[in-house]
Amino acid sequence: MQTAVILLSLIVFLPSLAALVLALFIPKEKTEVIRLFTLGTTAVVLVLSLWLLLPGGEGAVRFRPLTAEMQNAFTLRWIPTFNIYYTMGTDGISYPLIILTTVISFLAAWASWSIQKHVKAYSVLFLVLETGMLGVFLALDFFLFFLFWEVMLLPMYFLIGVWGGPRREYAAIKFFLYTLVGGVFMVIAILMLYFSSDLRQLRTATGVPTAWNQLYLADEVLEQVQAQGALPLQGTEGGSLRVVADYPGAEYEGTKVSLAADPALKETEIVADWNGQSKELKIRVGGNRSTVEAVALAQALEAAEAGRYFSVRLQGAQTGSVPLGSSTTVQTPGPHEQPVHTFNLLALTLLGQYTDVFNYELLGSTLQWWAFLLLFIGFAIKVPVVPVHTWLPDAHVEAPTPISMILAGVLLKMGGYGIIRICYPICPQAAFDMAWFVCFIGVLSMVYGAFAAMAQKDFKRLVAYSSVSHMGYVILGLGVWSATAANEFTTHYWQLGMNGAMFQMLAHGVSSAGMFFLVGVVYDRVHHRNLDEFGGLFQKMPVYSGISIVIFFAAMGLPGLCGFIGEVFVTLSAWKFSTTLAVISASVVILTAGYILWTVQRVYLGPEYKGPHGEALTPMTLRERAIAAPLVAFAILLGVLPQQTVFNYMSPSVNKVVEDLTAWSQRTGASLPPAQTAQNDLPREEAEQALGQ
Repeated sequence: MQTAVILLSLIVFLPSLAALVLALFIPKEKTEVIRLFTLGTTAVVLVLSLWLLLPGGEGAVRFRPLTAEMQNAFTLRWIPTFNIYYTMGTDGISYPLIILTTVISFLAAWASWSIQKHVKAYSVLFLVLETGMLGVFLALDFFLFFLFWEVMLLPMYFLIGVWGGPRREYAAIKFFLYTLVGGVFMVIAILMLYFSSDLRQLRTATGVPTAWNQLYLADEVLEQVQAQGALPLQGTEGGSLRVVADYPGAEYEGTKVSLAADPALKETEIVADWNGQSKELKIRVGGNRSTVEAVALAQALEAAEAGRYFSVRLQGAQTGSVPLGSSTTVQTPGPHEQPVHTFNLLALTLLGQYTDVFNYELLGSTLQWWAFLLLFIGFAIKVPVVPVHTWLPDAHVEAPTPISMILAGVLLKMGGYGIIRICYPICPQAAFDMAWFVCFIGVLSMVYGAFAAMAQKDFKRLVAYSSVSHMGYVILGLGVWSATAANEFTTHYWQLGMNGAMFQMLAHGVSSAGMFFLVGVVYDRVHHRNLDEFGGLFQKMPVYSGISIVIFFAAMGLPGLCGFIGEVFVTLSAWKFSTTLAVISASVVILTAGYILWTVQRVYLGPEYKGPHGEALTPMTLRERAIAAPLVAFAILLGVLPQQTVFNYMSPSVNKVVEDLTAWSQRTGASLPPAQTAQNDLPREEAEQALGQ
């Protein structure tokens, strides 16, 4: 674990450490040194993230493909008073986005040679921004996740507001306010979930598949739960815990032995017979009037150093049998039963899917419903989707080219990541109830963004609206909850949608960053973006035009390029959810082809360039070609080899999310169509039985 702590922490915090060194030790006059230092830092972070892909021996910190579980995870003390911990890890959902972030950050830093004023301040903010982005994808503690989420806000505000275009202050304030409002909604939802969570509920929940050590909870959190309640029994099939009680004043009832508290008793001794072997279990007690719960584990539970202990020996004539999966408690009266709250995302996921702690009524709906809605709005603003998208075109138009690359290539993906990592796993009932709402928002964004892009005359604003349209596919793919009773809980189509949505995020990260970079290349030469004044660039800049056509066709979804796979997968997955939505999403491809081809015709083809500064249309420099080349390579590789480049690493984790949510819907009956439930006025349980027969 120690190696994982060092490596993942370096990936996240090395940019900030470099920013500190830059701020303290490098004079602002040495602009070339500052640029090289910033580029070198992003290069090292990229190498560290790729290091996880290299083969390694047993125990090495590596990312294993074809693996669904969280990998290289760790937990360290941070603010234990409120169960806030420095918890990080990677899986197939986060790791591809980490690679995308480090690649785009490196290319954007290289593209930052066009920044001429306040280079030192720009570089410091750029590096802090990279820390925030990487931290979001690695954090497994909700509080830590939100901290990194907010860390991105201030650097991006200044990067737009200081180094942007003529209306930079307006765009920066608009970005700040929209993101801040989304952050406020997220804070409310986080607090709602935290104060409603109770890890003790997992001890009695049935069917919880994840062992406690896979949740990456801190030892003191486990001790809190162990002191107040038993963990699930572990043992061989059919095993049982035989408990015998012989103690003055003991009352044996069912699986509980109640004892009178005796202040003179100082030690705990509980002897349990587990499959014929006696095991001594030491359980921590928080005082002389508290609760002790014993569990039959393969080895004794170690007690905490602090605390009082009661001396109890369970043996004698009275016997009882506890089946595998339940617990035996030794209980004394006292007020020690306090909820064990948590910010751990993996634990919150289990609480959301296996308990009812988030389902109590609040303002006419459940707490889970409100939490999902607030979180979805917060993440949807970052995606962004209609109608909370209006900050994006302004921010893109005014932001400098490298920041537009970061904004489109990485920041928008954080909204989709938050939905698949947090919204759906933690709030499954609300996600199921609002599936149509989510899908409608996705399709609306696709259609609106495409039409808005067709109406633009500003080159950069057109690309910005295309991002709204393309990210609509992400929302639709995540929302197509087709694994229902009507479809016999078949997970294939929903898995197709979620994998398509994740692939679309990566593909859009490549194509959108490329488009904004290419717009910036020509803007740096002619200082305008008016589409009506372009034309004939193919004659003056043939290499630039060829690269641009590949990137723009990738965004269009041409087969063989990166944009095709995700859009097709999402469209196919929508068919089982709603034929109408599937047809509309397929039709958006025509609109996309319309504005992409029209843009290519207006900018690169035609007889001659019609705008000012025509003499400045010189061929791409070596640096510009070096930045564009990886984006073209990724656009082709992801389109030709999607399995080898993405799906082997991503699909197992994505499929597991779908399988877990499908299992939840089967357990709860949430996916039973209303028409089936109401059939013959049967109660829901009987209707489910009838449907199963």
